[in-house]
Amino acid sequence: MKVFVVDTYEEGAKICADMFEEIIRNKPDACIGLATGSSPLGLYKELARRCKEEGLDFSQVHTVNLDEYVGLEGTHEQSYRFFMDDNLFNHINIDKANTFVVKGTGDPEANLKEFNDLLDATDRDIQLLGVGPDGHLAFNEPHQQMWDEAHIEVLDDSTIEANKRFFASKEEVPTSAFTMGMGGIMRAKKLLMIISGNKADAAKKLLIDGKIDPMCPCTFLRMHRDANVIIEKALADEIGYKG
Repeated sequence: MKVFVVDTYEEGAKICADMFEEIIRNKPDACIGLATGSSPLGLYKELARRCKEEGLDFSQVHTVNLDEYVGLEGTHEQSYRFFMDDNLFNHINIDKANTFVVKGTGDPEANLKEFNDLLDATDRDIQLLGVGPDGHLAFNEPHQQMWDEAHIEVLDDSTIEANKRFFASKEEVPTSAFTMGMGGIMRAKKLLMIISGNKADAAKKLLIDGKIDPMCPCTFLRMHRDANVIIEKALADEIGYKG
C-alpha cells in the first residue's frame, strides 16, 4: 500500500488527477471506477480543467460508480447519478452512454443483475474510493461478514447521520442503497482512496493498526497489490502516522 501524505487537499486532488490522466492517456478506452461524496470533488474539478485546457480526452472512456441510493430517481438532486452529471460528466467530453450508475428505482433485482453483470464483464483500470468515519467503503457497512457481489445494504444510523446534511432532514435520507461489494472493489486493477475530513478512527485502523477487520471495511485495502491512499498531513499527524 502506497501512502501519499499531502499538505493540502488541493495537492492531493492533483496527485489523484495525475493517476487518472496517466491511465487515460495510455489507454484511451480505459474503464474507471468513480465515487461520490465530498472527497473526490477536487479531483473531478481538476479532471474537468485538464479536459478543457489540456486536451485530456474522455471520449472513449467508460465509467462505473460504486453505489446509488435505493428509491431515488437519477434526476433527484441527491441521487448519485445527478451528482456525477453535475460534478463531472457535464464538464468533460464523455459519452454518457458509457457511464454507469446503478438505477435507484424500478425492479431492485433487475437493477442488481445489471450491476453485477457489468462488473463481471468489465475490468476497471482504477477504482476511486472515499471512506466513512466508521471505515465503510461505498455502502459496505461494518459487519462480521462482507459481501462479494453488488447488493442492497441497509445503512447504519451513523451513515444516515453523516449524510443528512445533504437532505432537508434526517427522515428524508434513504435507509438503504445499492452498492458494489467488497469483492467487486478489490478486483479493480488499482485502488485510490482519498481520506479527508473527520476520519481519524478509520485512518488509524487502516494505516497504523495493521489488521484486516470487517468491522472496518477500509482495512481490506491492505490486501490489494496496488492500493494508494491520499491523506492530509494534519490528519496523519493526528493519528501519529509517520510513513
